[in-house]
Amino acid sequence: MKNLHTAGLFLKAFMLIVFYFWDVGMSSSDNAMTSQILRSEQIQPIPYRITNQLSDLEDFEHLEASIKRMMNRYNIKGASLAVAKDGQLVYAKGIGYADAEAGEQVEPRHLFRVASVSKLITAATIMKMTESGLFDIDDKVFGKEGILNDSIYLDYADPRIEKITVRHLLNHSAGWNNRFGDPLAMHHLIARRMDIDRSEVNVPVILSYVLKNRLHYEPGSRTSYSNLGYAILGEVIEAVSGMDYESYINQTILYPLGIHEMRVGRSLLEGRFENEVKYYGTSFSAYGGNDIETLGAAGGWIASPVELLKLAVAIDTIPGMSSLLKPETVELMTDLRLSEGHPLGWAGTDGRGNWWRTGTLTGTSALVMRQNDGLTWVVVFNSSTSRGISLPREINIEVQTALNKIENWPDHDLFYHFETMPYLYPDIAELR
Repeated sequence: MKNLHTAGLFLKAFMLIVFYFWDVGMSSSDNAMTSQILRSEQIQPIPYRITNQLSDLEDFEHLEASIKRMMNRYNIKGASLAVAKDGQLVYAKGIGYADAEAGEQVEPRHLFRVASVSKLITAATIMKMTESGLFDIDDKVFGKEGILNDSIYLDYADPRIEKITVRHLLNHSAGWNNRFGDPLAMHHLIARRMDIDRSEVNVPVILSYVLKNRLHYEPGSRTSYSNLGYAILGEVIEAVSGMDYESYINQTILYPLGIHEMRVGRSLLEGRFENEVKYYGTSFSAYGGNDIETLGAAGGWIASPVELLKLAVAIDTIPGMSSLLKPETVELMTDLRLSEGHPLGWAGTDGRGNWWRTGTLTGTSALVMRQNDGLTWVVVFNSSTSRGISLPREINIEVQTALNKIENWPDHDLFYHFETMPYLYPDIAELR
């Protein structure tokens, strides 16, 4: 452990110098050049640098045993976990199968659908844009003076539409509920009502259809969980940036953080990305039932827990570490008094510094937890369970119980582990 720590500190210091001058250079380049350099084959994504073996640590045996018991109890094929202590990645491991039929074991590099955890990605981007002065959180979204003032969004039945602000979309108070179903899951109905082919249904089409109906309640008067609201935020990002949603987030949020493998997933098995796990449903197929591309900003992202954890750490305020967002922005996202009833991007907070974000789709369940004791962790499964949306609560109990038993935390930071990058560091073998 000491040799690994010594080598890690040396390489970490070296890389901080390299990345400093690299970031300075990047700040003066245009977006196209930034994308080209940041996606260079010479930069190996974080999850590829680490393997399960690096987290074969005795102190984490209770955690692994708890997860394995849950997997056996609910017939879960594969899981992936990542734990950070005070912003440092101390543990990252896959358990079970990424592809059971092929016998492929889960490793830290594997990508999972993270479902509604995608809302945290979207919210962080929106808040960063407000910090940059691109718009205000209380700006109107619709109407001739709104952000989405394209002609296709000006034909609305309810004049209260003009009252909807960016904040309302973030905190699920824009005026829609799911009493009559989730519009993002009503492709066949909308295609029939709009007299178009099913394949033509996308977020702009869904939104133009929804706007022809009345709101369910006055914007800002109460909260009601809405995928639609976050899909609209994806349209806001595109309208303001002039770029497509995924590309903008990659170039302005993820790539500068060293996160290279997160992306919006695909609905069908044949669209499965390299290193993406296979998903296992119960009574419903994990492929084709949900339109992942349409869910996009609300629930379409795929990620490794390692990179997802790096983002979660970056949008926190950890002493001694830089943050993607200003402290007052983080407070606005997590203080219910400031966010007006529902946290922004996060699924919940308890007022004591614990924040969480859950995500559930057929074939996947994800939980991001930020604790007030310096621990942040991610658990993702690639299988549906009978517990459905209740599973994250059980995950939280099991993981926190296991983590509380750890007395000796590793002193390494796997975010900066470069042992598997010899082409960048030809002399690295001498450090082993």
